[in-house]
Amino acid sequence: MKKTLTSSKSAAAIFAAALIVSCGSEKSSSGNDAAVQRQSEAVSTTAAPVAQTQTSQAQQPAAFSPYVDADGNISRPENFLNDPNWTHIGNWTIVNENGEGNGLHNVYTTYDAVKAYRASGVFPDGAVLVKEVLGANANNLTTGRVHWKGDNAVWFVMVKDAQGRFADNPLWGEGWGWALFQADNPAKQVATDYKADCLECHVPAKDTDWIYVQAYPVLSEK
Repeated sequence: MKKTLTSSKSAAAIFAAALIVSCGSEKSSSGNDAAVQRQSEAVSTTAAPVAQTQTSQAQQPAAFSPYVDADGNISRPENFLNDPNWTHIGNWTIVNENGEGNGLHNVYTTYDAVKAYRASGVFPDGAVLVKEVLGANANNLTTGRVHWKGDNAVWFVMVKDAQGRFADNPLWGEGWGWALFQADNPAKQVATDYKADCLECHVPAKDTDWIYVQAYPVLSEK
């Protein structure tokens, strides 16, 4: 692109110089006229690819999701705690058979996804949900047995795909992309097959698009 633009500027300079010479002469020969015409055609021809490239870029469709590449690989949103367009929609506490907290689950999505869900009752194409799973610390305090945030454990990421874009990718199905990231390497997606690694926990929520929406009242607020 840089070479093309440089060539275009050079051609334009030659064209301008030719015009000055032509206009400063009271008698212009047919040879000079032909030279000016050739320079004009050169400028037009050289500039055309630049214009065509700009038009092509303007016509390209917006990306499906900033967290999904062309092959369906999902990346973990890194800004969901600080980006003003993201919001916390609910949380879960998981306890073991002794009643001790095994983890705190906080769920986030974007305000745009919340707005679309409130309007239609479904998650919009491209909506992203992040569930951050934290360890739980516990102690007996004056208020009773208390659990609070521990270290990061894992992140689950789901991306809504209303068009079935990645039918041959084992991490996509049931209208969603499914991904898992662990605290020891947050940038690495480690799930291999959504049916084996993710779906079982969502079976009770099948009728609500595999999401436990009852835990997220913010989605139904008007």
